Amino acid sequence: MLWATVSVVALGFLIALEIAARHYGLPGPMTNQAKEVILAPKSGPLLYAGMALMMVVLTWRERLIAAGIAVGIDVIFFLVRWAVDAKMMFGNGALWVTLGYAVIAVTRRTGRERVLLLKGVGLGLLLVAGRKTGDTWLLITSKTRPTVLDQYVAIADHALGNPSWVVGRIVEATGPIGDHILDYVYIQLAVAAVIVALYQLRNVAAERRFPSHHLVRTFLMIGLLGPGIYMIFPVVGPIFAYGSDGTHWAVADLWPNTPPPLNVPHQMPFDEITPRNCMPSLHTAWATAIFIHSRKGPRILQFFGAFWLLSTLGATLGFGYHYGTDIITGVVFTLTIEAALRSQERGWDRSGIQLVAYGAAVFTALLVSFRYLPMEMAENPWVFGPLLILAMASVIYGYIRTTKRWEPKTAPTRQPEPQPELV
Repeated sequence: MLWATVSVVALGFLIALEIAARHYGLPGPMTNQAKEVILAPKSGPLLYAGMALMMVVLTWRERLIAAGIAVGIDVIFFLVRWAVDAKMMFGNGALWVTLGYAVIAVTRRTGRERVLLLKGVGLGLLLVAGRKTGDTWLLITSKTRPTVLDQYVAIADHALGNPSWVVGRIVEATGPIGDHILDYVYIQLAVAAVIVALYQLRNVAAERRFPSHHLVRTFLMIGLLGPGIYMIFPVVGPIFAYGSDGTHWAVADLWPNTPPPLNVPHQMPFDEITPRNCMPSLHTAWATAIFIHSRKGPRILQFFGAFWLLSTLGATLGFGYHYGTDIITGVVFTLTIEAALRSQERGWDRSGIQLVAYGAAVFTALLVSFRYLPMEMAENPWVFGPLLILAMASVIYGYIRTTKRWEPKTAPTRQPEPQPELV
């Protein structure tokens, strides 16, 4: 019943976004996804990542066959596109295989096996559909929010030392190598999430069931709730509001060399193209989720999660996509969602309710302070800067302390009693 309800709600949401996109004269997420069955996909790695998620329910033999079929289909598409000089991109084969297993689940499987395979297919398609719905939602934010609040968060960022301006100059100093590495990390965030999720779901095929909580749940919940905040607190980012990418809409061409002056902030009009997708930083939120879920993996996976989080922070700030305030709210946002999902998994109790309520209260207080106290924050950086860091740290501490108590306690190993020596 839960999966059926989720499926119906997801379908209704996709239809609503399709209608909204058509209202603005553009194809919606369902149309864009259907096009990728034949036309060149926007992201081939994402489609293969979705197929990899689907394959956690398959045996190793079925995985090898599915991967071989996907690659074979992509080779055929590649040759046809090369012959007609069309846009080149792989990934159609992965989408075909995923859709093919949906047909197999309905026509060739029964009972629990059908449900398990449909869950795997749904998991893979949700990851892919999430990207399409996100693109459509960003379009809606740009059309429905003609003014942005960048001046407020930019002024509030003075309390943190204008980290986007600082990191932006550091990234510029690293040259093309640092730029390319951070750009790849930023773009392939979903692929990194799949790597961690595959480790968590490695036993699904053997146990014939999914674990009660895993990274994909958190990843999708962040993507579901986060865009709603964009509508409440529309922000485009420093490279647009204070940089050359903002053209004549920008306050001035200041990023990353000159921090914005301490003037009373105002709402400012902006174009109908740039997404209002800064507050909170969902890239930071997703990277934080990857870091959290990689902690229980092997040492190499822990290093991977830490590297992706640090690199994502460098990219979001260094490319001018986010302010420091966005980063803080993104971390608090993720920990609150993760705490809620884990509480729902184990059963709500007092500690879980308190943690989620505290995280939500801190998140709300941050947004309110950025909107109504930016000048006070900028004029008293040695007061409000530590307070902002302390607010985030308190949520981190509360999460670690509470979830550690939720971990099952392992019984201590009994030491063998010493035997008396024979004389």
